[in-house]
Amino acid sequence: MPCNLDEKLVDIEQSYRWLKSGDIKGETESTIVAAPRPSNYYNLFQEKTWKDEIESKCQLCKQHEETIDRLTSECPILAKNEYLMRHDKICTHLHYSICKAIGIKTTDKWYTHIPKPVCEEGDVTGLWNQAVHTDREVTANRPGTKKENMHTDRCGNTRNRNVVQKEAEKKLKYKRLCIEIQRMWNLKCSILPVIIGAIGIVTRNLRKNLETVPGKHSIDSLRKTAILGTSHIIRKVLQCEA
Repeated sequence: MPCNLDEKLVDIEQSYRWLKSGDIKGETESTIVAAPRPSNYYNLFQEKTWKDEIESKCQLCKQHEETIDRLTSECPILAKNEYLMRHDKICTHLHYSICKAIGIKTTDKWYTHIPKPVCEEGDVTGLWNQAVHTDREVTANRPGTKKENMHTDRCGNTRNRNVVQKEAEKKLKYKRLCIEIQRMWNLKCSILPVIIGAIGIVTRNLRKNLETVPGKHSIDSLRKTAILGTSHIIRKVLQCEA
């Protein structure tokens, strides 16, 4: 983790806050902190360091070397369910806060909130995993969208070494859609990436982006959601390998 924080665009203080705030159970914290350390659960370490005669490929996908980065964010087997579940939990958190801010009825707690594909209140329309149809074909057309002035909110949960690159990637990916929205409806359009690393690393732009999105959004709470999802993934991998 300290190596991954050696970037000017990473918010170091915010990235370490979950270790100081005490709002995560000790069991979860120890799982995350211990995960990047060498242990006999990680086949690559056993093969390269102890020279054990053991298969160093990931026990789940059997395709790539088993490293902590790959287990928490790059395994194609885990991507089908576990990564998607972690990603959607963070998006649900954002969606809940937006709905509360614009007056759409929802539950008392964000974790019991079930996003609707389309929700409307006055001049505001919120979409959940719905395509924005444009005259010209746009491949990346499923952002979270609000309109009067149009914001496309895109949430991502990525490997820790990649948070800054992922933020730039999201902006580039949805740039064409943003241009089409401006052209078709004569609206101002902005792309606001919400990127959180698998163990809580965040960029300096995250706070600014969240301040632009309607609602009260807590970086601490969003990061906690990501960390809990990562802890669940690590425990599942260790159970499979045990």
